[in-house]
Amino acid sequence: MDVTELQQLGDHIAASRPDNVTGCAVAFGELNVTARREHIVDLLTFLRDDGQCLFKVLIDICGVDYPERDERFDVVYHLLSMRNNLRVRVTVTTDEDTAVPSAGEVFAAAHWYEREAFDMYGIYFSDHPDLRRILTDYGFRGHPLRKDFPVTGHVELRYDDELKRVVYEPVELAQEMRSFDFLSPWEGAKYILPGDEKADGASTEGEG
Repeated sequence: MDVTELQQLGDHIAASRPDNVTGCAVAFGELNVTARREHIVDLLTFLRDDGQCLFKVLIDICGVDYPERDERFDVVYHLLSMRNNLRVRVTVTTDEDTAVPSAGEVFAAAHWYEREAFDMYGIYFSDHPDLRRILTDYGFRGHPLRKDFPVTGHVELRYDDELKRVVYEPVELAQEMRSFDFLSPWEGAKYILPGDEKADGASTEGEG
């Protein structure tokens, strides 16, 4: 389906659900729909059942963190229509305290993805039957995919041979500061790499 046809599909979705949709755009060969958080279940139901859509497969639900915004999180739904060989991306926004309605009544698989978004970002989903962590350990503090989560984490996990159990301890760095050189030695290094000091001379040997 070309860009024009995708845009026409977006116009059809927006016209059919004007209370649900705030915008449609085509980017990178895919249709992107922005929606109102409180109407996400109604919109997903329409995308699943409408004859021109038939997006019956939920591929993923993920989060994106923009900490500078008041509603810092995007919640992104990726849907697939096997019948029409099409994909659509639906996005809603929320903050740290406002729950997004669970999509579990539309797609049973949504509950697993919503648990992951809660675990990694701290995004809440209302009417979820079992909203708890799914990837991190019990007792884990924080949400690892937030932009403000410390790179080293808060605690480290190890098995204590004396106590004969797993223990959590605050992370302790062996050195206060590390200095990394992120320049590629093949492209951006401003110094001579060991072994390269004779490179210019070697290239002229044997010429004449």
